[in-house]
Amino acid sequence: MFNQFRLIACLFVVMAHGSFNFEKLDAGDWPQILGPNRNGIASDERLIDKWPGGKPKQLWEARIGSGFAGVAVSGELVILFHREKGNDKLTAFKPKTGEPVWNTSYPTTFQAQIVEDNGPRAVPTIYDGAVYAYSAQGGLYRADLKSGKKLWERNTHEDFGANGGYFGAGSSPLVDGKLVFVNVGGDKKKAGVVAFDINSGETVWSAVNDQASYSAPVLATIDGTKHLLCITRLNLVSLDPATGEQRFRTPFGARGPTVNGAIPVIKGNHALLTASYGIGAQWLELSAKSVEVLWSNDILSSQYTTPIVDNGVVYGVDGRQDGGPISLKCFDPGFQKMLWSKSLSGYATLIAADGKLLVMQTDGTLKIVRLSKTGYEELGSASLLAGTTRALPALANGRFYVRNENTLACFGLSE
Repeated sequence: MFNQFRLIACLFVVMAHGSFNFEKLDAGDWPQILGPNRNGIASDERLIDKWPGGKPKQLWEARIGSGFAGVAVSGELVILFHREKGNDKLTAFKPKTGEPVWNTSYPTTFQAQIVEDNGPRAVPTIYDGAVYAYSAQGGLYRADLKSGKKLWERNTHEDFGANGGYFGAGSSPLVDGKLVFVNVGGDKKKAGVVAFDINSGETVWSAVNDQASYSAPVLATIDGTKHLLCITRLNLVSLDPATGEQRFRTPFGARGPTVNGAIPVIKGNHALLTASYGIGAQWLELSAKSVEVLWSNDILSSQYTTPIVDNGVVYGVDGRQDGGPISLKCFDPGFQKMLWSKSLSGYATLIAADGKLLVMQTDGTLKIVRLSKTGYEELGSASLLAGTTRALPALANGRFYVRNENTLACFGLSE
């Protein structure tokens, strides 16, 4: 089992959710992992149903360094966190041409233990004129969005005694108000989750004796109470975002060669959790001070893809990138009813926009599928890149950004 696990070249890149100050975002931005609301939905996008010539038009491509991190997009800048030789680099590109605007480097000595890739795993976060990046070695960085100027940095693994897990740190930062939240994993120092001041980088609070996962915190308001929800190595925990006080926790995950990679999906006062490795899915009911597991089964076992919730149903990728059958599933979580399932030729990540589902397979194939409860309806399929496209894609202003091991490419998906 562990030999199979070593072959996962799919690092749970990033998966994180959170809350944003929407007044500071432009329509069509993709400022963090999984888009404006951290739910994989691009509500302002309008996509063409049929690609001319059967394939989206490639607008540009750029040679890049190593890493599993996808891009974040704000206004006229596309931000990538990647590694070249002994430096992790934040690079800003122009979205229309791919021309580099600035580069900021941070020395790194990170060495991957299980997979060969030694670059960053976490998608950077853009908030109020600054970029927040989290390296595989536990470096937390804040840089100016327009210039790339370094503003502050923290070594979270050294400061809080956290280890790198199987693949190094890989949980994207969450920013809200004056705080940046990180799934650090300092379990020996009650620093499983840490809140930092966005202006100074100083520690505001640290909480819970949990190791880190590759999921990241999400903010949700339940019964008038604001929760910071975080899947750690073995639990879902709710914290008061202002103080770090724990409100509730429930077990999720399994010991051994397993990971939690997908982000909790919040729908009203319910949450959906999913993981592979025999863990499966849970449907939870949340309140201000407690959580109840309504059901737990294997209806969806997603290795690291965060499901999409649309019109009351869940669209998710079941299976693992390192082997076994893989399928796209649609089910009703309230009734645990499978509506349809479609086999895929490769593992995939998901973005929803304009009544459609973008299914980006790790073999470089993009499928566009109708968001429909009644059945699988494929509108198009095309190979975009060679290599392995495991990093989360992004969709902003009709441009679709996808990367493999050494190339970042941009395709036009709108008219």
